[in-house]
Amino acid sequence: MGLLSNRVERSEINPGDHIYTWRAVYTYSHHGIYVGGSKVVHFTRKKETSSSEPNSLKSNLSSDSPLSCPTFPDCGFQQPDSGVVLSCLDCFLQNGSLYSFEYGVPPPVFLAKIRGGTCTTADSDPSEIVINRAMYLLQNGFGNYDVFENNCEDFALYCKTGLLPLDEPGIGRSGQASSAIGVPLAALLSTPFKLLVAGPVGMATVTAGMYCAGRYITDIGVRKDVVKVAVEDLASVLCWRESQEENASEKGCAEVGTLQHAEEETL
Repeated sequence: MGLLSNRVERSEINPGDHIYTWRAVYTYSHHGIYVGGSKVVHFTRKKETSSSEPNSLKSNLSSDSPLSCPTFPDCGFQQPDSGVVLSCLDCFLQNGSLYSFEYGVPPPVFLAKIRGGTCTTADSDPSEIVINRAMYLLQNGFGNYDVFENNCEDFALYCKTGLLPLDEPGIGRSGQASSAIGVPLAALLSTPFKLLVAGPVGMATVTAGMYCAGRYITDIGVRKDVVKVAVEDLASVLCWRESQEENASEKGCAEVGTLQHAEEETL
């Protein structure tokens, strides 16, 4: 792999590899697990169909899946109410280039990468375990898609490592999301550093340093809030997390309602 690019040829990938391709002029990347036979299992938003639509159309409605594939009849297979999709490699790439996600990279190499979502310091599990997780989730789902907390990179990372954050469910594993939005925003809005560093060059240096440090501390190979979760137990864990989030939302709404009621009585 190169320092700046993880681009590979098709002949270089193996079943169980975490692959990705860039979309929208390198604005973001779409990730999946190559399971062999020119097939990729990946994660996107759940299909939105009505009961009157034919099954053939339902199975192919996805933002990252083709409407029809002339080569593979099962391309675009997707269980009802699930965002996990099986696609052929051509349809997954959508004429884009093929890249391989790196695992077990040393910290200096990780920090040297310009873009997040290309590597991790975490080690990968054996390929047969990775494929088993991907195929299991194809049949059973991976919860609700969220671009910041539970996206395609999070799916691929889980398939490769089995790691899932439990203590802080609002923080996903995706290096792409943290580097693209969270880390730069934190750096730019860091008032103490703005006061200590004068001039655009100094601010740019501090921002770059915080960007690299932020990417590193949010990597699943470094984080302390991730645990190994068996794929058979994943559904119950995801349901528990969603229940926690719903309860927190309801509690927040109840507190707002109580405060409004108290204000009305005061008036």
